[in-house]
Amino acid sequence: MKKPVIEFKNFSFKYHSQADYTLHDINLKIYKGEKILIIGPSGSGKSTLGNCINGLIPNSYTGDIKGDLIIVDKNTKNSSIFDISKEVGTVLQDSDGQFVGLSVGEDIAFALENDNVLQEEMKKRVFTISKLVNMEELIENNPYELSGGQKQRVSLAGVMVEDASILLFDEPLANLDPKTGKVAIELIDDIHKEDTTIIIIEHRLEDVLHKDIDRIVLVDNGRIIIDDVPEVVLSTDLLIQYGIREPLYVSACRYADIDIKSSMHPENIEKFNMENNESKLHDWFSKHNVRLKPNENETLLKIENLSFSYDGVRKILEDVNVDIKKGEMLALVGKNGAGKSTLAKLIVGFEKPDSGDIILNGESLLDLTIKETAEHVGIVLQNPNQMISKNLIFDEIAYGLRIRNIDEEEIEKRVSNVMEVCGLSPFKKWPISALSYGQKKRVTIASILVLNPKILILDEPTAGQDYKHYSEIMEFLKTLNEKGQTIILITHDMHLMLEYTYRAVVLSDGKKIADKPSYEVLSDDEIIDKANLKRTSLYDLAVKSKIDEPLHFIESFINYERSNINEN
Repeated sequence: MKKPVIEFKNFSFKYHSQADYTLHDINLKIYKGEKILIIGPSGSGKSTLGNCINGLIPNSYTGDIKGDLIIVDKNTKNSSIFDISKEVGTVLQDSDGQFVGLSVGEDIAFALENDNVLQEEMKKRVFTISKLVNMEELIENNPYELSGGQKQRVSLAGVMVEDASILLFDEPLANLDPKTGKVAIELIDDIHKEDTTIIIIEHRLEDVLHKDIDRIVLVDNGRIIIDDVPEVVLSTDLLIQYGIREPLYVSACRYADIDIKSSMHPENIEKFNMENNESKLHDWFSKHNVRLKPNENETLLKIENLSFSYDGVRKILEDVNVDIKKGEMLALVGKNGAGKSTLAKLIVGFEKPDSGDIILNGESLLDLTIKETAEHVGIVLQNPNQMISKNLIFDEIAYGLRIRNIDEEEIEKRVSNVMEVCGLSPFKKWPISALSYGQKKRVTIASILVLNPKILILDEPTAGQDYKHYSEIMEFLKTLNEKGQTIILITHDMHLMLEYTYRAVVLSDGKKIADKPSYEVLSDDEIIDKANLKRTSLYDLAVKSKIDEPLHFIESFINYERSNINEN
């Protein structure tokens, strides 16, 4: 009989700092060479499950354990984190938090140095592994200067060099553009073919299913809800029930009242069998066929012939022209390093361009100070913890007004109003430390909104969020937008781009390569290839189902989805 390499037996865990157990009576077997995907909403316990597997629990995060966890025939109760790391390699979501070396080669070699491996053998193994992850050309480079995808490869090489038989990936796609994420999934699949046991914890279900998965384990409230093959999990309504984003093509079929069966192979758009169901999709499209309307308001922000370089030699942005309409919600997309964040820095005045102009309501922003620009344009960073400086919510939101010497009575009025808009009124006197990540995000948005900016820029507003929190943040931003707030979204999330923005500006290598409706961008193979994007599976579903107007099918899906969200 086949023996599992990981086995949870009636396993429960409670952190010392908490009153209740985070994991309850977990029974789970993972066999050698399997590839397992662990999914669940935020706070479900999936990260705790991962930390048990890699030894952080109980070695770094202490608590009470009931039951047993056996990894490669050893009970983890009696194993140090060093012992477990010999069997389980972990690739973290934040690659920067995993780097220890000053060069790519040094970082990969770190584990071997700890094991006193001879230098000649060490160099040989480092080169072999770096070649496997396509990083041999950059072995002398500083890991912190690499792109997101390259950093991911270095982190992967650092754990592969020890020949760990089990690899655990904690949200490997969170900071990657769509194409780099696709390559990462393909790389993980290549490693899996070497008989390595793979465990992936990830929110982006459809992206992970780009390559075959043996089983999906859905976790909620510290319990395993289902542990089965992908085609069975996707044929149930459990993903919707527990707030997990289904693949878009599955959602579209459900809207058309198509009964998703495991025999249809819904785990992958390429395998998905629409036979006998095409007519239902055609009928739905005929009934719900719509055209989305562009924003035709006057121009609010005009970016003219903008060029910029940090060193005066290599251009980060080159001759970029963009018109942003009043009350528009616009997506700014492109691969890692395309110039998206640099463009945002130029708009808010953190950097000054080499040439060109940025004009707001007919007046140039280039002669203004950062403080003066902040009266017109606000930016919300990806990580709310990088923006928060006060202990109390009210004080954090009021901070921008106080440094501008606004009267306290006016501050009270404006902060109360913006807290109402942001759904923060019940927490007026709360400390920020008591808030969830999503609530902190709202606080940072509120602290910018209170200054009445004409334009709000958000950098990856939903990164690392489950579908429930993603929807909460985006519906909140949509409400602001409907009240007239102009919003620019910098994002890698193609779902977000499709659902919430009519128009997308695409950057590649510092140049604007497209400015058109989002659904057209995600159906254009040339743009997708240049900008490291990913074609929407809705387009593939339409083609597979012989729908003559795949672009209009995507439009209709977006409109229907938005109507459903608003009704609920």
